[in-house]
Amino acid sequence: MFKSILVPTDGSPLAEKTFGSAIEAAKTNNGKIVAISVAHPFVYPRPTKESTVPDYKKEYEHDALRLAKQHVQRLAGEAQKQGVPCETTTPCSADPSGEIVAAVERFGCDVIFIASHGRRGISKLLLGSETQRVLADSPVPVMVFR
Repeated sequence: MFKSILVPTDGSPLAEKTFGSAIEAAKTNNGKIVAISVAHPFVYPRPTKESTVPDYKKEYEHDALRLAKQHVQRLAGEAQKQGVPCETTTPCSADPSGEIVAAVERFGCDVIFIASHGRRGISKLLLGSETQRVLADSPVPVMVFR
């Protein structure tokens, strides 16, 4: 069955609801977990002649990476308590769904356990849905939690 489970997390309580199921599935199948949290890079508008943008890009990205590492470490810690191997990865990208799909191949995963915030209407249109993009692009089965 599923031997390598990719679990994306953004640190939200909803994302953490996938942890128990992923750990149980990995334990049942003598598998492993790959935890991924994508740090978002600093994006700012191009400055005009009248304005300048402070150079705090490095600080912002350092903090984003630190948070992403905390997110995956929570899952790794839970997996370790249950005796389940867990690798972690924290890429920095403006395309989280692309990084999630790329991690499937990079780590040899055969399923993705992902949470969905279930946005609808205008909020879905404005905020988009990383889960929808993963579903559309994933080469492996995707288990969606809500």
